[in-house]
Amino acid sequence: MTEMDFTRLFGEKRILLFDGAMGTEVAARGGDTGVESNLRNPQTVLAVHQDYVRAGVDMLITNTFILNHISMGKRKAAVSVREANSAAVRLAVEAAGGKLPVFGDLGPTGELLEPYGTFTEDQFYQCYAEQSSILAEEGVDGLIIETVSDLREAVCALKACREKSNLPVILSLAYTSTGKGGRTIMGVTVKEAAEAAEKYGADAVGANCGDLDPLGMAEIVALYKKSTALPVIVQPNAGKPKLADGKTVFDMQPEEFAEGMVACIAAGATIVGGCCGTTLAHIEALRRRIRPAG
Repeated sequence: MTEMDFTRLFGEKRILLFDGAMGTEVAARGGDTGVESNLRNPQTVLAVHQDYVRAGVDMLITNTFILNHISMGKRKAAVSVREANSAAVRLAVEAAGGKLPVFGDLGPTGELLEPYGTFTEDQFYQCYAEQSSILAEEGVDGLIIETVSDLREAVCALKACREKSNLPVILSLAYTSTGKGGRTIMGVTVKEAAEAAEKYGADAVGANCGDLDPLGMAEIVALYKKSTALPVIVQPNAGKPKLADGKTVFDMQPEEFAEGMVACIAAGATIVGGCCGTTLAHIEALRRRIRPAG
């Protein structure tokens, strides 16, 4: 797929629909959600992908969110970065069946850059270069950088994706507030993210995860529309995160989620999906709202 093909994905559709959470669905089915998930329970991961296809999505995202070598090193993974990512791509491609594009998922390292942490920008760049190269070699149709809160980390990932492949690249940050221009936990504004996306060659930009519900995300979308002409992606959680018995839970029901997503679309989002806590039911409810006859 070329960059032009990314634009053509829209075709007759005004809105493109990504899938929802992978970890939420795998855990609900009793599967392992760790770094070896694609090798330990491949049939569970495959079934989740296939169910999202049946739910009517336009694109799938690989189960590779934590599969960069920094993140895997912290988790003392028993498998290599290549083994884990290759297995994930094979499963998503099999589910897509040649009918839907597959985007390779790159999540944050979970570490901080100097001077706040011990990692250099080159180390982050090399980390993302390795993963993006493997994803591209294994045959994904595009790359999506998700849930990043530090602009320098986002730029490292974006540079690596751009320099290691000619695939379409989506950049998505995680926001904690809508005030003062929208802010990530590291203080990155929507305008700053949009400027970096344009400067370093992203094909779409937007927001996912974070601390905002879909209505809050609609405000972030509106800020993006004022800052860039790039397509805007939004993939909220199933409501704001809450603590219950020491665990983070998301309890927004599918129809309420879909209603909030309608507000995101009204604000200008053209690529939509779900993040933490969203299930097949959430994505199906969203699909019914954007394509009632689907």
